[in-house]
Amino acid sequence: VVEGHCDERGTIDYNLALGEKRAASVRDYLASLGVERDRIRIITFGEERPVDAGHTEAAWSKNRRAEFVVER
Repeated sequence: VVEGHCDERGTIDYNLALGEKRAASVRDYLASLGVERDRIRIITFGEERPVDAGHTEAAWSKNRRAEFVVER
């Protein structure tokens, strides 16, 4: 699973769409490396799960990310 995350700036809908786009980009990259596309699921959390609760560029930078979760 590829999780897409964003910083707090923007609307909820915008950030959910951006998180999905970020996760899809990672999925596409993995597929280009040979990972079977149907083995990769994406999900977006938008701004809902920040790793840094700060309100600075450094905090926002940490929150703009894609994370991997391995399911069995």
